[in-house]
Amino acid sequence: MSFNTALTGLNAATADLNVKSNNIANVSTTGFKISRAEFADVYADTAFGSSNTAIGSGVVLSNVSQQFKQGNLQFTDNALDLGISGEGFFALAPTQTSGEIIYSRAGAFGIDANGFVVNSSGQFLRTFPVNPDGTVSSTSISSSVPLQLPAATGTPQATANVGLSANLPSTATDIVAGTAIDPTNPTTFTNSTSATVYDSLGNQHIVTMYYQKTDAAANQWNVDVYIDEPLGAPPAAQQTQIGVTKVLDFDPILGGALSSVPSDQTYSINTLASGASTPQVINIDYLGTTQNSSAFAVNSIAQDGFTTGRLSGLDISDTGVVRATYTNGQSTPLGKIVMANFANLQGLKQIGNTSWEETLDSGLVLAGEAGTGTFGLIQSGALEESNVDLTKELVGLITAQRNFQANSKSIETNNAITQTIINLR
Repeated sequence: MSFNTALTGLNAATADLNVKSNNIANVSTTGFKISRAEFADVYADTAFGSSNTAIGSGVVLSNVSQQFKQGNLQFTDNALDLGISGEGFFALAPTQTSGEIIYSRAGAFGIDANGFVVNSSGQFLRTFPVNPDGTVSSTSISSSVPLQLPAATGTPQATANVGLSANLPSTATDIVAGTAIDPTNPTTFTNSTSATVYDSLGNQHIVTMYYQKTDAAANQWNVDVYIDEPLGAPPAAQQTQIGVTKVLDFDPILGGALSSVPSDQTYSINTLASGASTPQVINIDYLGTTQNSSAFAVNSIAQDGFTTGRLSGLDISDTGVVRATYTNGQSTPLGKIVMANFANLQGLKQIGNTSWEETLDSGLVLAGEAGTGTFGLIQSGALEESNVDLTKELVGLITAQRNFQANSKSIETNNAITQTIINLR
């Protein structure tokens, strides 16, 4: 009996050594969670025995439990290195079309040949589909899809609105009423400024606004708009007027602010040599334009068009929204990283590669968005290190070794006693 009791102690010490050795071996494994050997005593008694005098029969390994405490975040230069600060797991699929989901805290991701975001084992990162503003309409894990980077370049957008704020000098000399603005003759206009706009194919065009002071007493200015069409940078004689002349009225009581703006501030581009879609209607908003004693100055100018862009990188927010950024300054949301959690983390089945599977003991997966509920935030450009405390594990290794030696000593003692009994005459 005593030999068997000591043997269970040896087996328990060996299991403890194995668990601690595995922890130490994975001290540098990204997303690794430390394990702990848990033991229970073996106690046997007959129906007619007395519990007051019964002796235990040794020890048994009852469980090897994972400890899911947070590991330190190590920052990197890779935007696709993702760490979770707080609770939650990444959801991964073994194949692109697989309905099976596995879970991991290891966030070292890259791009495969087809543009999908995968880990080193080729498992696909799952994301929720998003609306244009980056919000999601469903957080069901069944609605998630593998994250794929776009193969195409950013689509251009034709300019539809231009906002222009300028100051026109009140001290400027009037130009004879009825004089038509001629871009080739500087005496026919007072000031001018230009803005870059884009057509539906992403081609750049320069539109120039020519201001003509017509009546100082009435505080009125005319505005004509020309475009450099055909394409290129032709001389002013090759510019084409778009729209008709607009009249700006200023109120001296309001410090030279606009008293009224043209009822129609739209300009129609009817022909484009680039082959872009026409007519292209552009609204030029002159609100904010003033007339006072200061010199001519453009205070602000903005437009909402942009050219074709090439994919330049990814931006991943702390809430998990993945955006593709383009060289034209635009960004497009591609998806929102799925976060998963469970009621009983200890019930998860460990399958290697720092991954786990759902089981009956873990409960059903709880899917959601980073930064909501109990879910932590996502840190782009960081990896979660192993949560192994190396010093503590080395001390534990020595303790397990001592336990092994003590149980070995028990066997030696029992053997000596047995030999003494055998040698009795």
